[in-house]
Amino acid sequence: MGAKRQPRTDDSDEALILQSVERFLEREVRPVAHQLEAADEYPAGIVEKLKKLGLFGATIAQEYGGLGLSAVTYARICELTSAVWMSVAGLFNSHLIMAAAVQRFGSEEQKRKYLPRFASGELRGGVALTEPDCGTDLQAVRTHARRDGGHYIVNGAKTWITNGAEGGILAVLVKTDLHANPPHRGMSLLLVEKGPGFKVARKLPKMGYRGIDTAELVFEDCKVPAANLIGAEDGRGLQQVLNGLELGRINVAARGAGLARACLDEALRYAQTRKTFGKPIAEHQAIQIKLADMATRVEAARLLVDSAARAYDAGRRCDMEAGMAKLFATEAALENSLEAMRIHGAYGYSKEFNIERYYRDAPLLAIGEGTNELQRIIIARELVKRHPA
Repeated sequence: MGAKRQPRTDDSDEALILQSVERFLEREVRPVAHQLEAADEYPAGIVEKLKKLGLFGATIAQEYGGLGLSAVTYARICELTSAVWMSVAGLFNSHLIMAAAVQRFGSEEQKRKYLPRFASGELRGGVALTEPDCGTDLQAVRTHARRDGGHYIVNGAKTWITNGAEGGILAVLVKTDLHANPPHRGMSLLLVEKGPGFKVARKLPKMGYRGIDTAELVFEDCKVPAANLIGAEDGRGLQQVLNGLELGRINVAARGAGLARACLDEALRYAQTRKTFGKPIAEHQAIQIKLADMATRVEAARLLVDSAARAYDAGRRCDMEAGMAKLFATEAALENSLEAMRIHGAYGYSKEFNIERYYRDAPLLAIGEGTNELQRIIIARELVKRHPA
């Protein structure tokens, strides 16, 4: 599916980029993450520094001002970032799914108009798919766009939209034909910039994944230029979204691997300093078993993420690989966060330590970019398709 993508990085490029990201995370993110997360404060200062690093253009082609990174390198950046503060990875993930849709399916005029501004971070946003009565079943969306001369008139509501409040543009999944059968033939993807008729109803409070904005949006007779339709014709929106979600699921899987690693690192460190019955708890078999399982999950998650990212870079259809990576790595994050809390005991339950943040962040990963139940269905269907009896 699709031609092989041409990432710009070789091993030395990748090493330099990852070193720069690591330095940035240690200097600019780790010192403030605990405070910003606790206050649920939007990390505006970090956003400005992400712009300078070029991460809003991580996977955008160089000809449009981006870094042109491979999915492999991008996944490693997401892992590193999530091991420090997962919310930061969300600032550019949804944004880059939107950019990927424009880069792969948009007109040359759209690419020239938007991609350089996306890459610089001047214009940031994401994708608006989920609705109050529609999550996993995207064909059930109700937001409607009616063609009126040179414009579409958009009406409807979206919810749980990352970058919906702080961003300036969204790729919005809409119905352009309410009577299409099957429904996906009547679905389109529109680039909607903020303006009249585009309202942020509220920011949604969350258990975890704090700091980054997640919003409920309302469109009331929102006028969008017809030139902002992604693709040459109506009715291709669902396929465009599903294609972009491959990269999104690789990102979420990489976040899971990073979070699982953060849990392991802190549990391993604590287990060697905390003593009970006259010795470090790392010398107790019960703790050793937990640490061994945690480490194995991290390594397996990384390998699955790398496999999915390499398939994506090769231009192969990788919904099964991305689904496997997303399923395993996010479950690894969930399990490791719980085990890290148990190893830390009461300290793991305290807001003074990072462990309780990891424990609150991890469940989102099993839900976002398609629930893990859906991933199992996708994996099974693709297995049967690839291996017919």
